[in-house]
Amino acid sequence: MEQEILDQIEQIIGYRFSNRNLLAEAFVHASSVDKRAMSNERLEFLGDSVLALVICRTIFDRSPDYLEGDLTKMKSMLVSRGTCAQVASQINLHKFLKVGKGMAGSQSLTHSLAAGLLEALIAAIYLDGGFEPAQKFILKNFDPIIEKAHIEQAQGNFKSILQQHSQQHFNTTPAYELLDEKGPDHNKCFETQVVINQRHFTSAWGNNKKEAEQKAALNALIELGVIKDYCKEPE
Repeated sequence: MEQEILDQIEQIIGYRFSNRNLLAEAFVHASSVDKRAMSNERLEFLGDSVLALVICRTIFDRSPDYLEGDLTKMKSMLVSRGTCAQVASQINLHKFLKVGKGMAGSQSLTHSLAAGLLEALIAAIYLDGGFEPAQKFILKNFDPIIEKAHIEQAQGNFKSILQQHSQQHFNTTPAYELLDEKGPDHNKCFETQVVINQRHFTSAWGNNKKEAEQKAALNALIELGVIKDYCKEPE
């Protein structure tokens, strides 16, 4: 592979290789070589495990309230071939993949082959620079998908979504302040607001403290731009 092309790839992925042979190997599909051992298949095998480890550790740390089943569901979606192909296509990696003449222009290039390419590249980064740069590359490209998956998995648990977002982006946990309460003891309403790093978000009323906090969390998520349109009422 020409050095100019390798330069372009390094610029796209934000990582410079010490051993460029690893980078070149990641972009060689089995259909373009006489011996499969010269292709990126072995790197793909390793990259799959590195990706899974980073994703599992990330969702484990960011979702302390999730049970094993919730984490497994999220992990399966995030490391799927479809998601990997999506990431590879978003950063235009697939256009550099070297394939055999019979594969050129194939629709499968944007799916299975693109996914395998991403995994091979992750392995190449890991072998060249270690775990930290591989993790950095993965999170840079998977973070928006991880956050979207968390929102879908939470299904209305806005406090959980806000906690993950706040810890990830502001390195702190949201605080909930009770501002007011009205009504008799048997039928009270509560007003609560979210505070993150001294920023106060729009308050919300609820029939109990839990409901008020969920609605206040939703207001904060909307103001932060995490959720733009959400009509479902929190449970």
